[in-house]
Amino acid sequence: MRYSDGKHYRSYDSYLKETFGSKTVRLPLDGGFTCPNLDGTKGYGGCRYCTKEPLRYRGLPLWEQAEEAKRSLGKWLHRGEPERYIAYFQVFSNTYAPTEVLEERYREALSLPGVVGLTIATRCDCLPDSTVALLRRLDTETHLTVELGLQTANDRTAIRIGRGHTTKEFLDGYRKLEGLRCGIHLINGLPGEDREEMLATARFVASLSPHMVKIHMLYLEQGTAMTEAYIKEPFPLLTREEYMETVVDQLELLPSDTVIGRLTGDGNRERLVAPRWTTDKKAVLNGIERVFRERGSWQGKRF
Repeated sequence: MRYSDGKHYRSYDSYLKETFGSKTVRLPLDGGFTCPNLDGTKGYGGCRYCTKEPLRYRGLPLWEQAEEAKRSLGKWLHRGEPERYIAYFQVFSNTYAPTEVLEERYREALSLPGVVGLTIATRCDCLPDSTVALLRRLDTETHLTVELGLQTANDRTAIRIGRGHTTKEFLDGYRKLEGLRCGIHLINGLPGEDREEMLATARFVASLSPHMVKIHMLYLEQGTAMTEAYIKEPFPLLTREEYMETVVDQLELLPSDTVIGRLTGDGNRERLVAPRWTTDKKAVLNGIERVFRERGSWQGKRF
C-alpha cells in the first residue's frame, strides 16, 4: 500500500496538500511561554533531555518571527505555488498562560499573511477548562491541531526522564480535547527502554486513534541533564538501523489514517553530542522507506 506521495505512511506534507490544495508549510513561532516543568509548578529544569533553549527569535513580534521563518524555509517553498502556512507555536508549553493572553497570541498568528491554520504544542497538564473552550472556538474558525507530548506510556521511564506527569494524567488531558485534531509526540531510545516497551507505547497511542503522531529519536545536546549523565556514564543509544526498524514496527501498529507529523527530530548540529547519525535526516527517511519495501509492509498493517 502506498499513499498519495508514494510513501508507505501518511505523511504530514501529503496531508496538507490534500487539505489545502497546494504546498503548505509550518511556520515555527515562539509565543514567549514557559512550562510548569520549568518554573517549579511541576518541577525545575524541565525534562532531563530538555535543552531549555527558545527559538533564536524569542522576543521578536510574531510578524517578524514569521518573516524570519519564511526566509529560513525558503528553499523548501515551491515558487509559483500559493504560499500557505500553518502557524506553529512550538516552544515549551503553548497553553500555559492566562486564556486572554493565549487568545491574543493565537489570533495575532492567524492574522499573518498566508496563514491557513494553527498548531499548538503543549502538555496534558496545561489544559484548564477555559483554555479548552478557547481551543474549541478556534476550531470552528480555522484548521486547528493541538499537539501533546507523551514521549512514553511507561510511567517508570517518565519518572526517569523527569516528565512530570503520568500516563493517566496524559489520558485525562487527551480526553479533554475529544473532537479536536490532536497530535501525540513520542521519543524512541529513552534510557532503560527496550524495543518492546517502545512498541507498547505505540499500541497505547494506536488505541486512541489520534489525528497525528510525531516520532523522533532521543538526541543528546550539550547542557541537558541527560547529556551530562551520559558523558559521565554512557548508556546504550539506538543505532540508525535499530531506530528505523523500530519506527516501521510502530507505524505498522498505528491506524492507516493517522497523519505522521515527523519521523526525525531537528536537533542543533553544533550542540549535538549523540547520536551523530540523527543529523542525516534524508538517510533516516530513505531507510524507513527501504525497511517498508523489504517487509512488503505499510502503516496500519498490524493495527
